Amino acid sequence: MNKLYIGNVSAEATEEDLESIFEQWKIPHSGSFLLKTGYAFVDCPDEKTAMKAIDVLSGKVELHGKVLQVEHSVPKRQRSCKLQIRNIPPHMQWEVLDGMLAQYGTVESCEQVNTETETAVVNVRYAAKDQARLAMEKLNASVMENYTLKVTYIPDETAAPEGPSPVGRRGYNSRGPPRAGSPGLGARPKAQSDIPLRILVPTQFVGAIIGKEGATIRNITKQTHSKIDIHRKENAGAAEKPITIHSTPEGCSEACTTIMDIMQKEAVDTKFTEEIPLKILAHNYYVGRVIGKEGRNLKKIEQDTETKITISPLQDLTLYNPERTITIKGTIEACGLAEKEVMKKIRESHESDMAAMNLQSNLIPGLNLNALGLFPSGPPGMGPSMPSMSPPGAYGGSPFGGPQQSETVHLFIPALAVGAIIGKQGQNIKQLSRFAGASIKIAPAEGVDPKQRMVIIAGPPEAQFKAQCRIFGKLKEENFFGPKEEVKLEAHIKVPSFAAGRVIGKGGKTVNELQNLSCADVVVPRDQTPDENDQVIVKISGHFFACQLAQRKIQEILAQVQRQQQTKPSSGSQTPLPARRK
Repeated sequence: MNKLYIGNVSAEATEEDLESIFEQWKIPHSGSFLLKTGYAFVDCPDEKTAMKAIDVLSGKVELHGKVLQVEHSVPKRQRSCKLQIRNIPPHMQWEVLDGMLAQYGTVESCEQVNTETETAVVNVRYAAKDQARLAMEKLNASVMENYTLKVTYIPDETAAPEGPSPVGRRGYNSRGPPRAGSPGLGARPKAQSDIPLRILVPTQFVGAIIGKEGATIRNITKQTHSKIDIHRKENAGAAEKPITIHSTPEGCSEACTTIMDIMQKEAVDTKFTEEIPLKILAHNYYVGRVIGKEGRNLKKIEQDTETKITISPLQDLTLYNPERTITIKGTIEACGLAEKEVMKKIRESHESDMAAMNLQSNLIPGLNLNALGLFPSGPPGMGPSMPSMSPPGAYGGSPFGGPQQSETVHLFIPALAVGAIIGKQGQNIKQLSRFAGASIKIAPAEGVDPKQRMVIIAGPPEAQFKAQCRIFGKLKEENFFGPKEEVKLEAHIKVPSFAAGRVIGKGGKTVNELQNLSCADVVVPRDQTPDENDQVIVKISGHFFACQLAQRKIQEILAQVQRQQQTKPSSGSQTPLPARRK
């Protein structure tokens, strides 16, 4: 990669002219210049020298009235998927660069090249030649933050044959070796948090936060290595506007404090006398864990940071606005400390949930968790319509597939948790019922001071999954289980007495396989007396995904039994005898 192509060479130029320019800029070369009409070639002793020649001469040095263009010499047959991009703005964030490159295809690797120039240089490999060619056409000579990008091919003689992109959409695949530096002069920032910081600011302060021609907001983004979106067009005429900050947790906090300082100064200058609290927007899915059981988490944050914190009521939530407002009052320093603690809780909750999903969701083959709308998929609060609030089937049919017949499950929860599930004036259970599309009732207490209460859930498989998941999550949020303790509950489903043997299997084979597959405890109690509908109980206990998988597998067995019953001749057939339970 040490051979250079020199373009836009004047017809009057000679080899001696080119020699003189290289000597003037102290750029060594090996061998003589090969001069053609309008262009020339020359070899450099090493890659570093070639890079220096490109950075120093290309687009900057004139020869006989024409500005020379210098780049790596790459024959067409060697042009593959690899590009070198030079003259990248020194303060450009990695996230911005990544997003820009991903517009043109799947980036398999992107590594920074160490140079002596102020601007940055990266080597990029795309998944396919057409993607690299598109990036070359679009990015070369394009201007970014007053810097003109320069893009050239990197010879790749060992490139694998071109094939289809391994990813179904344009974006990033495996990233190759990690980059040690950054396009700027400092080290590459820490990994950006999956959860952005969302705050509400009074509309009259938005102009001060943006600054003249955007100077203030640009300065904040550079200082804090963050991406800041001010949603000025949302809620026209509203007294407050949302701001979304993408960065590391430290970058988010620094940007937030800076914005609070700007608002405070603007308030003084405009003689605005009202208190300006910090208002954080948080998805309702996480708020319960911020509050904690009996408000303990919130009280501790208030005590530790010397602030007063209130949270908007559930009644303010709508189908299109699943966020609640956490209002923090105190000094700017105190509000900053409280923000760190609140967001720490939210991020920990998100990371814990994502880890559990990644580990357990593969237990139910073919299940599309996004289609269920249970978890904020991606950063919460990134728009008025959240995936977590999408109606069933919004992603193209039921994520379970097949017909959706109603089922009834009895789920047992700690008796002390009944109030949390029902909510004030029944709001929680009503909201849950609407969200899941299921009938949800709390059965009356049985006996004196029972430790458990039964929740009766009736609805199709999708509704069962949603309702049970929210109940498991609520118990975790309200600290009815320890921070490192997994929520495990018992569920009962009723099966026809003659089908119980099929659930057990010969010698208990089926039920043992079911337990091994799902990691749930599955028990068909012996010597049960069938109820008035000739049904018996199957008990399932375990964590959420284990219980769900066991329920689905049992329902599959029942559906198979039902199909077999329907295919039997209606006349002269023997009434099936109850299977023997072992």
